Amino acid sequence: MFFTRKQITDEITEIEETVQKDEVKAWKTIKFFGPGLTTGAADDDPSGIATYSQTGAQFGYGQLWTVVYMLPLMIAVQEASARIGAVTGRGISSIVRSHYGKWVLYPMVLLIVVANTVNLGADIGAMAAAAELILPVGFVIYTLLFTALILILEIFTSYKVYSKILKWLAITLLAYPITLFIVHLPLLTVLEATFIPHIQLNFQFLFIITAVLGTTISPYMFFWEASQEVEEEKEKGLIDRKGNAHVTKSYIQNMRADNAVGMIISEVATWSIIVVCAAALNSHGIVDIKTSADAARALEPLVQTFPHAGYLAKVIFSIGIIGLGLVSVPVLSGSASYAVSEAFGWKSGLNLKLKKAHGFYGVITIATLIGLMINFIGIDPIQALVVTAVINGVIAVPLVFLVAKIAGSEKIMGKYKSGWLSNTLLWVTFAAMAVAAIAMFATLRF
Repeated sequence: MFFTRKQITDEITEIEETVQKDEVKAWKTIKFFGPGLTTGAADDDPSGIATYSQTGAQFGYGQLWTVVYMLPLMIAVQEASARIGAVTGRGISSIVRSHYGKWVLYPMVLLIVVANTVNLGADIGAMAAAAELILPVGFVIYTLLFTALILILEIFTSYKVYSKILKWLAITLLAYPITLFIVHLPLLTVLEATFIPHIQLNFQFLFIITAVLGTTISPYMFFWEASQEVEEEKEKGLIDRKGNAHVTKSYIQNMRADNAVGMIISEVATWSIIVVCAAALNSHGIVDIKTSADAARALEPLVQTFPHAGYLAKVIFSIGIIGLGLVSVPVLSGSASYAVSEAFGWKSGLNLKLKKAHGFYGVITIATLIGLMINFIGIDPIQALVVTAVINGVIAVPLVFLVAKIAGSEKIMGKYKSGWLSNTLLWVTFAAMAVAAIAMFATLRF
């Protein structure tokens, strides 16, 4: 059968139009997402992956229920943080400085900076270890390469470009749901463990629960999402010369939708990690996973669904670690820098050039380089990581209290103050994290 030149030309034109339409649809989808997606992706950073992997390996499906019960609390806290930034046009540190004083502000900022720096150091190490599993080039080379790449992108690209890069990197969250299809799952057991709480009243169980809470509802996420909403508004011209934000009801609704989708995707990935490690590791007697790379390495000999399934699972798991690390490390250093810069009244924002925000980019650079050095000065980054996750779980208690107070204040938030549902979920989050922390310390003492 022969085609005329016109038929061939028409067919090519139709294909091109279809491709263009698909590209437009994909761009519109990505454009819809904002700080909620990148914050959700950053929540599943390599340190979080290590914590969730350890949860699945050590307790099997025993803590799987925490994912479902944490989701509405996580959405509520992040929605409140985002709303604070969107409505006030200011970050959380700036508001605390204005309304609560330096005795609340400085300890809060110090804890955030220390916890974030140790966390991002462990994340850089985890990314390098994961890359070594795919292509063994050298741990040192990978740590230097990732650090340089992150700093160059964060400091020298515009916010508009960098926010797009973070959104595309967030796609690596899909690595963990994909891994579910490679391992064999006892579906009824998984479903039961997902919805029916299982609690052990011992230090080890409560320690991991507190770490899971700390790495899921993490303080750095509060600061990052609030400040990123301010960045978004500056990019869209919604903040006037006096620093006042001008938002509409539809803007807030879109922000809430973005936030909810980002947190749901994040928790689907968390659930997947715990399930995979419970099914592939705990069921084979492997109960001690110290790093996210350890989890990826351990999967290979245990997954036997089909030929080369183990290697595929290891590669997918490792790609997730690297991709999410590239999202989370700048979020960790950036949130620390927002906290410090707002506390001292420095110019801050990824929308600013380096020459206009030396202090802001200086904190990012110093925090990242100190984090890098943690991998080489004899400090065990894994032990530091676990301790940091628990510290996050503990310091999140007063910070959730502050977020709830600010978001519910008519003086600060006006007509966009928290409603009854948001208030209820925020105070439930505060109570749940406080109880977990107190119970952990109680079991340690007795």
